[in-house]
Formats: sequence, structure tokens, C-alpha cells
Amino acid sequence: MPAFPQSSVVLAAAAVAAATLLALAGPVAAAEEAWVGEVRGVASAIPPKLLAVLKSEIDQGGLEPAIGACNVKAPQMAKTASEQTGWQVRRVSLKPRNPKAVPDAWEAAALADFDRRAAAGESPQTLERAEVVPVDGKPTYRYLRALPVQELCTGCHGPRESLQPGVLAKLNALYPADQGVGYSVGQIRGAVTLRKPAP
Repeated sequence: MPAFPQSSVVLAAAAVAAATLLALAGPVAAAEEAWVGEVRGVASAIPPKLLAVLKSEIDQGGLEPAIGACNVKAPQMAKTASEQTGWQVRRVSLKPRNPKAVPDAWEAAALADFDRRAAAGESPQTLERAEVVPVDGKPTYRYLRALPVQELCTGCHGPRESLQPGVLAKLNALYPADQGVGYSVGQIRGAVTLRKPAP
């Protein structure tokens, strides 16, 4: 058997260890490329803007006007972000309020995984998934970032029995098939999801 220099053996072992760690680290860590940092920045910028709008509406007129604002302005914000960045942006949930927020199979699997990881003790604030996946036979960048429930959200997304009558009436008018209630602070309400074709 040929003898190898000790340094070569150490380097080979280190390479194997690094590859093993990368494989175990999950989709995001394994895909830390330039596009991941870019899409993470886009996804992180949207929720604070929406929360600021909703807080302003609540401060000025209460929860009912905020529901109307969320219904109109949240899709507008996603559309604007899509136009400005080139990423297709929307929000999804396993318990959607808006029928347009129903996740596809990839998003649903990632959201279910987020729920399992949160139940195991991971912080919902850190949960994300980034992968290159085939869409219609073409490689596509896909990213999902969890949206944990904030205190501000519970007035419209908390347990149904705790919601104000006016809030329930507004929700029933705008979202007859609403599933987006029953949450407490820190639970995963859904996620912001982004995609665009890979080059």
C-alpha cells in the first residue's frame, strides 16, 4: 500500500468532514450562493413594511380599517417588490385567509417542515428554505421565509372566540372561507415565498 504524507490525509479528512457538515446543514446552507443572499434581503424587507402600515391603520382607526388595508396593500406591496426586484413575491399559509395564498406542493412541504422544526424548539424567526428546483422542466430559484405571528397580528388572527364582533364581520365579508385564525404569538402564520428562473 502506498504511503501518503500525513498532511494529505489530514486535508482529505477535513474535506470529507466539510462535505458531511454541508450535507447535514440543510437546503439553505448547502446553497449559499449569491442569489440566496439577494433573495433573503428581498424577503426580509417586506414584513416590516406591512407591519408598519397595519400599525398605522390600527392606531388611526382600529382593527377593522387595518383588515381592509391588509386586503389591499399587502398584495400591492408584493406586486411592487416583484416589479422592483425581478422576484415573483407572494405570501402563503397552510391556513390561508385569502384564497390566493394557498401554497403549492413545494411551499406546503416547506411550511410543514417549518412547523415541525418550530415544535422541536427552533426559532420561527430563523426558518427559511432556499433551493433550485425544476418548474415546468426549467431550473428555478425558490425561497421561503417563515412569518411568525406578532402581538399586532392577534387582533385579527387570534382565537376566533376572542375576536371583536366588528372584526369577525369584516373578515366574513372579505374572506368567507377564512382559515387564518386560532394563532398565538410566535406561531408560524405562513411564509413569504419568492421565485425566479435560474440562469
